[in-house]
Amino acid sequence: MIDIFHKTSFKTSQIITNAYSTSFAIGIRLIHTSIRDAIYSIYGFVRYADEIVDTFHEYDQSDLLDEFERDYYKAYKQGISLNPVLHAFQLTVKKYNINDELIQAFLHSMRQDLHKNKYQYIEELNEYIYGSADVVGLMCLKIFVEGDTKEYERLKPYAMKLGSAFQKVNFLRDINNDVEELGRNYFPQIADEDLTDETKKQIIKDINNDFAMALKGIKELPLTCRLGVYTAFLYYKRLTRKIEFTQACQLMKKRIRVSNFVKVFLLMQAFTLCKLGKE
Repeated sequence: MIDIFHKTSFKTSQIITNAYSTSFAIGIRLIHTSIRDAIYSIYGFVRYADEIVDTFHEYDQSDLLDEFERDYYKAYKQGISLNPVLHAFQLTVKKYNINDELIQAFLHSMRQDLHKNKYQYIEELNEYIYGSADVVGLMCLKIFVEGDTKEYERLKPYAMKLGSAFQKVNFLRDINNDVEELGRNYFPQIADEDLTDETKKQIIKDINNDFAMALKGIKELPLTCRLGVYTAFLYYKRLTRKIEFTQACQLMKKRIRVSNFVKVFLLMQAFTLCKLGKE
């Protein structure tokens, strides 16, 4: 019967993924079934931690995050948790030997969101992005290469660049909510001023540089995951393009998104290019 408990725990993280992110849900469905549950478990873990710091403002967020961390390590030690998200995640951590440094870096960045609302130096931002995004990509990479340490180290720089690009795009997409609702400003370039079209142009140039390096690594990924990662890559590239052609003042008023129709088109494009080996 323990197998049913394992299965329903992973299923919970799948439900969370589908509910919170259609783009990542599509990408994950395109990877091989043998590793799909593990990726869902990572998304479930990081999504709930992110919810604690971004959404639960009427509660003691610091206490909730501390409890979430304690419960994870208790689950890891005991090998079981009645919290299905934590149970599935600890199974994945053990199976793929995910380094605890990655988990601690992630939780550190989450705690930053509880008390830090402005990043004035690029070094500060890079540290935050490493913990909030790069390490998530590295956790996934551990699964993609199925524990092959040599392959993991070879592809590590590319995975980090992809995580950084995704996070910076998210910052631009969500800049209105971050500034107006959460009181946060992640970009040092606009720490003491409003976003301008020129500053946006500079940020997007940096993002595209990250994308260019990340693509080199995507081409080297195993076939079990390449299509899913490449589809997410194309989606974020299209989102970046839309942001590029949106005036900075408009970004401060509305959230830019890619339509579901375009997502389907990008999926077809990714499938075709991967089949032809031209991604």
